[in-house]
Amino acid sequence: MSIPRRRTHGLRVPSPADAPTGAPAGARAPGPRRTQVRRARAAGVVVGLGLVLAACGSGADDEAGPSGPPEDTTAAEAGSALDLAEVCPATVVVQEDWQPEAEHGGVYHLVGSDYTIDAENKSVTASLVAGGVDTGVDIEVRPGGPNVGFQSVAALMYVDPEITLGAVNTDSAIINHSDQPTVAIVSQMTVSPQILMWDPETYPEAETIEDIVATGATIVTGGTVLHALLAETAGFDMANADSSYEGTPARFVADPSIVQQGLATNEPYVYEHEVEQWDRPVGYALLADVGYSPYPGAMAVRADRVDELSDCLERLVPVLQQSQIDFLDEPGPTLDLIVELVDAYQLSWTYSPEVAQYSVDTQLDLDLVHDDPASGTFGAFDPARMQEISETFVPILSAEGAIDLDELDPTEVYTNEFVDPDISMER
Repeated sequence: MSIPRRRTHGLRVPSPADAPTGAPAGARAPGPRRTQVRRARAAGVVVGLGLVLAACGSGADDEAGPSGPPEDTTAAEAGSALDLAEVCPATVVVQEDWQPEAEHGGVYHLVGSDYTIDAENKSVTASLVAGGVDTGVDIEVRPGGPNVGFQSVAALMYVDPEITLGAVNTDSAIINHSDQPTVAIVSQMTVSPQILMWDPETYPEAETIEDIVATGATIVTGGTVLHALLAETAGFDMANADSSYEGTPARFVADPSIVQQGLATNEPYVYEHEVEQWDRPVGYALLADVGYSPYPGAMAVRADRVDELSDCLERLVPVLQQSQIDFLDEPGPTLDLIVELVDAYQLSWTYSPEVAQYSVDTQLDLDLVHDDPASGTFGAFDPARMQEISETFVPILSAEGAIDLDELDPTEVYTNEFVDPDISMER
C-alpha cells in the first residue's frame, strides 16, 4: 500500500462512514445543495470565512454553478493556447487525494473568483482561470481522504467518468495498474514531503533517518511498505516495526520514544504550535533521503482516456505547469480559498492559515518543488527516476501482496508527451 496520509491534529480519525451515503462508492450524491460564495481574489484581498454559512441556498440557481466569467479576467482568444473550450470538457473535474491543502495549490490556483462551494458534496466549481485569462471552461475540484471513504483516486476515476484528472502518487499508480491503470501527465510536487519525525530531547544526536534507525527506536507508520523500504535502504530492523499509526498525535505525545511518520509541510508546525500537549519542536528527516522517491500527487488520467483527451491535454498540461509556479510566487489568495474550503466542508480536520503558509514556505525551503533536473522543465518526469521507482517498489509491493506483478515498464504509468519543455521555475 502507498503511505497513508491520515492526520487529524488531535481530533478523531475519519472513517469510511464519514463519506457521503446513498450512492455507489466514489459517485456523487444526487441533488447537491451548493453554497454560493463569490469573492474577489485579487492580490491582498482576504477571504472572509464567516461569510460561507451566510450564503447558503438550495434553489435552482444555487445548483447551476458559476453564472458567467469572473469580472477580473479577459476571455481567451479563440484557438489560442488558453482556449480550453475548443478542446476540453465543459467542466474539468479534478479529484485530489486529500483535504484541501497548500500541497494542492497549483490546482486550486486555477479556481476563478466566481467560485461556488458545494458544502454538502464537498467540491468547489468556478471558471478555470489561468494567468487572468478565462479559458472558457469550468473547473471542479473534489477533495479525497475521508470525503470519499479513503478510496484511491484511481478507483474513483474508474467509478466516475466525470473525473478528468486525478492526483495519483507513483506508488499508488503501480498498485492500481493491473485493474485501474492511470497515466501521469504532469508533476506538481517534485519531492515527497513524507517524513519520519522524532523527539529531539529523546534522540538529541539524531539528524538523519539513518541516525534514528540506528537507535533501535520503534517506527510507527500506517502500513508496512515503509518499513520494508527502510530495511533495504537504511538497515532498519523489522523487529522495530509498528504499523498501527492512526493519524493522531496522542501516542507520540504519550510516548516520546517512538518515531512516527508525517509530512514536512504539516506536522512540524502543528506539533510545535497547535498540539498543546506537545508545544515544542520535533526532529525530522525526509523519507526521500532514503529512497522514498515516488512523485507525490502527480496529475493523471485514466489510461484508456489518454487518446480521447489528448487535444485537451496539449493545452491543459502547460496551464497546470504554469499554475503551480504562479501559486508559489503569490500563494495568498489561493491559501485563503483553501482554508475557506476546509471550514465550509465541516469535517473532523482543521487547517489554519498559519499551517497553509508554513506548507508553502517549506515546499520552497526544502526544495520540494523544482524543475526536473534531467530536462530543466517544470512538471516533467525523469525517465531514470521512474525506472528506479519501478525497480524499487514493484518488488516491495509484490512481497507485501499489494500487487500481482513481477516487473513493470514505467512508461506505462507516465508520459511527458503533453509537457511544455519551455516552462521552468528558473525562466
